[in-house]
Amino acid sequence: MKLKHILFTSVAVLALGTANADDLKVKITNDISSVTVKHNGKDVTIQRIQDNNNMVNPAFAKTSRNCPPFCINPMSLAPGVETLGEVEVLDYLKKMSDGDNSILVVDSRTPDWVARGTIPGAVNIPWTKLNPAKGADPLSMAEIITGQFGAKETSEENVFDYANAKTLVMFCNGMWCGQSPNNIKNLLKLNYPAEKIKWYRGGMQNWENLGLTTVKP
Repeated sequence: MKLKHILFTSVAVLALGTANADDLKVKITNDISSVTVKHNGKDVTIQRIQDNNNMVNPAFAKTSRNCPPFCINPMSLAPGVETLGEVEVLDYLKKMSDGDNSILVVDSRTPDWVARGTIPGAVNIPWTKLNPAKGADPLSMAEIITGQFGAKETSEENVFDYANAKTLVMFCNGMWCGQSPNNIKNLLKLNYPAEKIKWYRGGMQNWENLGLTTVKP
């Protein structure tokens, strides 16, 4: 409980510089009105839609997709991988935007989904790019792991030094979506440290259901 209090407080302090807590009627939490983050080098303010009559995005209104492949994921995806909620994601986004280069928020969806809107501050690394079964080759995967995730290649093939690798916050379309779980499981197979992988299980479905700001490429 103490840890949650510290997290909520840290995000609140960061957010208060962006908007007074009384400015918006639909806040993120009691203490947080909005959070400003960097997206493609520009400031984007994340807040909730203020229209009390706003309805859920139809893209996320369907309740019954076939399983498989759209099966409900467990709350705990893999040992050591922490599951996050929206406030925790905002905290990582703010830290990253303020210059913490040890964090990367990753939208694991395919570009057609990203084109409909994504979380400000996230970068798109489609699940297919880290999936050998979908044609991802070792060289291109290594380029992502070293070039974007900050790991280092070693003399052994497909073995990486993760000492300075980034903490990855990964998401996709929601608790029924397999795209970020696929990315995470493939990274774990390559021995990416589980403690450096965070999973936003609610993904875009929960983000949009809460009326939080999205951006398009």
